[in-house]
Amino acid sequence: MKKIAMRSVRAALQLIPKNLKNKLKQNERLTGLYVRSVRKSGLFFDAPTPKQTQALYNYWLEVNESVFSKPAGKVDGWQAIVFGTDSQGVTEERLKALGVKTCFIVGDIDKSTLEKNIARLDDQIPTLLLNGGDSLQEVAIGHLCDALQERDLVYCDTDELNINGAKSSPRFLPDWNPELQFSTAYINTGVMIKTALLKSLHITNQTTIAEIVTELSLTIKSLAINHLPLPLVHQSPDKKGESNTLERVKTVIEKHTNAKVELDEQFSVNRVCWPNSNPLVSLIIPTKNGKALVKACIESILEKTTYQNYEILLIDNGSDEQESIEYFSYLDTLEKVRVIRYPAPFNYSAINNFGVEHAKGSILGLVNNDIEVISPDWLTYMVGHVERKDVGCVGAKLLYSDTRVQHAGVVLGYGGGAGHAHKNFPRFHTGYLNRIVATNNYSAVTAACLLVKRTHFEAVNGLNEQDLSVAFNDVDFCLKVKGLGVNNVYCAEAELYHHESVSRGLDISPEKAARFNRELAYLQTSWSDFIANDPAYNPNLTLKRENFSIRSAVELEK
Repeated sequence: MKKIAMRSVRAALQLIPKNLKNKLKQNERLTGLYVRSVRKSGLFFDAPTPKQTQALYNYWLEVNESVFSKPAGKVDGWQAIVFGTDSQGVTEERLKALGVKTCFIVGDIDKSTLEKNIARLDDQIPTLLLNGGDSLQEVAIGHLCDALQERDLVYCDTDELNINGAKSSPRFLPDWNPELQFSTAYINTGVMIKTALLKSLHITNQTTIAEIVTELSLTIKSLAINHLPLPLVHQSPDKKGESNTLERVKTVIEKHTNAKVELDEQFSVNRVCWPNSNPLVSLIIPTKNGKALVKACIESILEKTTYQNYEILLIDNGSDEQESIEYFSYLDTLEKVRVIRYPAPFNYSAINNFGVEHAKGSILGLVNNDIEVISPDWLTYMVGHVERKDVGCVGAKLLYSDTRVQHAGVVLGYGGGAGHAHKNFPRFHTGYLNRIVATNNYSAVTAACLLVKRTHFEAVNGLNEQDLSVAFNDVDFCLKVKGLGVNNVYCAEAELYHHESVSRGLDISPEKAARFNRELAYLQTSWSDFIANDPAYNPNLTLKRENFSIRSAVELEK
């Protein structure tokens, strides 16, 4: 009933004149009530249904028809390896029609013949890796060869052909995303690769394309991977072998690293736990009053966290409630907790920078006072990630009090600034490409729960307290850290509640709105390239909502 009622309310709102609607939005109490009611009703901002996705994709194909008919540059020659079986001969027949020079099917030949065939491949021309049963768009080879220039390998987006030959089920992928590859094997077909690289690997009848990409990424530090955001490969609807592919990727990760990998069959993802050296982690928690929130936060950390080498710095920003002051005095007597006074006016960036000055750890944790631990191993997983040389900031999976997703990574471009991926989705929803339940890379993560090396924090001079005192300081910080040549990580295994935000109204008082607009403008000016095209997202996906829907007609026509 709640869903029906809220759908009726939302439908009614569409009939209200725009100027009146804008006036209503300025009423903080009304807006807060509406947002809370939508969440409670179970509507999570319209995750697209398969029918809606198909309609959007049909229109996308219509708008982009010229892309698929326009020939790419001249191709001097190419060869192909088909992995698995091609029982109907569809893949091999299609490749021959497109002019392949050499083609063989891995699953159909013995070990010695396979080795001979690979050795005979021409190093001067690239090799296409394709799964049996998959087929190619007419212009795919030209586009892939063009995109391979100066790169080691290139992959593209995919879709499926239904029984009537119509295109469906598009997979709009992010640019190279190593954590998503480790956890989901998202690059698993349609890879054009420099042949010499391929010959450096040991390939067997059981080898998968996802395994090849993973092994190269773990063994060649300077591996140059390109992504072509066009669905040029039509995957077979037959999804058999997914768990085997993840098992093969798991084996490669464990072969080349000290990480422990567990295959989560329920969600079809690999859980990768990286080793750590047990560094001291300084968890910095700013607060003003808020005894109940702080109590739930700190007690959950102390009682539930399995990783034990940490300190908690509670930064008291001018508390004036007696019960909070008394409780904070008690906390200051605990072995793992220090309470430090910061009497200046509220400035989120400045408070955290101040906290870092007093922290002893080599790993810094920025934690909001309304965070509560759910998964005991949250810090173990996050520390394992943050200690890796190629990792910068590590964020957690944060849930509202009603268990809906509050944060599962930050996407640049949402609303012209930045927003939370899959916001308001149910806790156990897998998300687009499994990106809620799988650890993967995002350009930014929220500082409501974030780990970073002290060296990285200092290298970018911490949070920007001059220009970003309240909003977007964490996004700006993450992008500066990413600029050091490292990746930021959303850690799906680290689950925590983020309580207060679920009941907070919109920041729409004139003073706050003016400050927000200044800070948004700073973000837009400083990080325009990421806002225009976030590499962890896909240019074919919407920026109007946080649900990974395909761009609407309005967006495509701009």
